[in-house]
Amino acid sequence: MFSVAEYVIYGIGLVILLCWLAFFFLGLKHASLFEPLEEKDYPFKEIYIVGYAVMEMLRYKYTSKSDKKLRKELEILYEKKYVDYYIRVIYAQKVTFFFTLLTLAVPFYGLTGSYVGMGIIVMFAALAYYYFGTQAEAAIKARSEQMLSEFSDVVSKLALLTNAGMIMHEAWATVASAGEGPLYEEMRRTVDEMNNGMSEIDAYYMFGNRCFLAEVKKFTSTIVQGMTEDSSELTRLLREQSAEVWNIKKQNARRLGEKAAGKLLMPTMLMFIGILIMILIPIFTNLGV
Repeated sequence: MFSVAEYVIYGIGLVILLCWLAFFFLGLKHASLFEPLEEKDYPFKEIYIVGYAVMEMLRYKYTSKSDKKLRKELEILYEKKYVDYYIRVIYAQKVTFFFTLLTLAVPFYGLTGSYVGMGIIVMFAALAYYYFGTQAEAAIKARSEQMLSEFSDVVSKLALLTNAGMIMHEAWATVASAGEGPLYEEMRRTVDEMNNGMSEIDAYYMFGNRCFLAEVKKFTSTIVQGMTEDSSELTRLLREQSAEVWNIKKQNARRLGEKAAGKLLMPTMLMFIGILIMILIPIFTNLGV
């Protein structure tokens, strides 16, 4: 026989489940919106229609202060024309995971009879909502680190090719086609823009803005400055920039090493405590005999 509290819990769970199913069927007409997404970046994208239907029902405008911040982050990761699409995808994703985990909380209580276990599932639902809302920022950080790791090679190659007598446009296209990674992708995009009629200086400025790193913006300013003077001045500026960038790369490598060492500190401490316990327990046990 169920208690009053259990009846209330199961009743709430049934309502949540019925709401989830209702939003799922309401969202089926929007399923095509999520088909282009990569599964590795957007796991379980097939059920994002649930969160999307919730946001549509709420008539959410995506204009809050946090949404404006998110839009700026998405402009870095995607073209501006796709920002409205991706902000809706992110909200659909985090609402879907929150709602789905919330739906599982009551069945988990039914299996275990534990209020604590149900509370943990609810806590995970809230954490999922927060976690998927921070993925754009995490992607920007990862993209920045990768670009910075590629940057020194790019500058060195450009300095070498221009020093050998190649004009900047040709050197840029040669380097852009020689590597893989976000920085090289942006360079190839710049080549396409120049081939489609954009002026060389404007294309380099756009490249610096898209890459958003202070080092890259300074680099593009150096290129533009050198192009307004003579080719020998551009070569000299690139050589100086190359030396400076290698120093930045060494500092970044040192910083990443210190960060990795910090991450290893906690597991090492836990292992030390575990070994200490394994040694001390038998000693104290023998003393008590």
